Amino acid sequence: MSGRGVRRLAVAALALLAIAALAALFQPFAGDGGDAVRVEIPKEAGVGEIADLLHERGIVSSALLFEVRATLAGERSDLKPGAYDLREDMPYGDVIDRLVAGPEERIVTVTIPEGLSRREATPLVGRAGVDGDYLRASADTSLIEGRGFAVPDGAESLEGFLFPATYELRGNARAEALVRRQVAAFEQNVSRVDLSYARSKNLTVFDVVTIASMVEREVQVARERKLVAAVIYNRLKAGQPLGIDATIRYATGNWSAPLKQSELAVDSGYNTRTNAGLPPGPIGNPGLASLQAAARPAQVDYLYYVVKPGTCGEHAFSSTDAEFARDQQRYNEAREAAGGQSPTNCP
Repeated sequence: MSGRGVRRLAVAALALLAIAALAALFQPFAGDGGDAVRVEIPKEAGVGEIADLLHERGIVSSALLFEVRATLAGERSDLKPGAYDLREDMPYGDVIDRLVAGPEERIVTVTIPEGLSRREATPLVGRAGVDGDYLRASADTSLIEGRGFAVPDGAESLEGFLFPATYELRGNARAEALVRRQVAAFEQNVSRVDLSYARSKNLTVFDVVTIASMVEREVQVARERKLVAAVIYNRLKAGQPLGIDATIRYATGNWSAPLKQSELAVDSGYNTRTNAGLPPGPIGNPGLASLQAAARPAQVDYLYYVVKPGTCGEHAFSSTDAEFARDQQRYNEAREAAGGQSPTNCP
């Protein structure tokens, strides 16, 4: 081959290498990236350290090429520290744009359904991405001291005062911040509740919250809230044990399985089968509707209620032992016909 031919081949090879280098550097056919990766860019980290970190986490394919790309873009010193939600194998340009723009403010959303105890809510809070110990944070009764709620001395937690709702927390969300938000929401909502009737019966805010927590657990049909509250008021007046198994479930931590005889006989102030009066405190965190029902129940003389067979959580209410025995027999017969399972019909 002539010298001219060799030079042409060399030029062509260099051109191909240049094209390959540019393709690797600018990634003209790159996609959006793969799986999500959360990465923390340290303060005062240089572009080389950032490039190495991004490569180690699989966000960029080459630390060297990322550094070169940032240099060519004139943005070596503009990459900002903070927490970022990036993706594996992102184009260099997209990563640089994100780091130049700075970290987006992180928003954590946590939804706590009505009625849950704080122990039940704890795993929900953790899965939502809230940092810290929610169970410990929700034991800080100093947050409700001196607020006129008549919380008894020796109260061990904020049970009942952690208002259930959906909360958005900004930044590095912590359990303490969520608890403060819940207590503030409780104060705001309880201020909308007419407590005059409950106070006429010598019941405090703490008592109303305790009753509301039981109503929340017992009721699936909204119109029954005031009826169940009325049963509680009437049995308190009559000096009869409330007989609400949800309080036993709170004491034993058994919220789903059928209660055993040993659990029904548990030695606890929360056993409202064996103890008259209200339990020592709330068994969960009620919403506004249950608080309102607990503060002003229906004006009826019901003393009993039993699940109504063939419904989804409806109850048959009664005022006498004979009526209650009839309703209970219907329930037991339907349960036996269902093979020992609850004779309810919920979709």
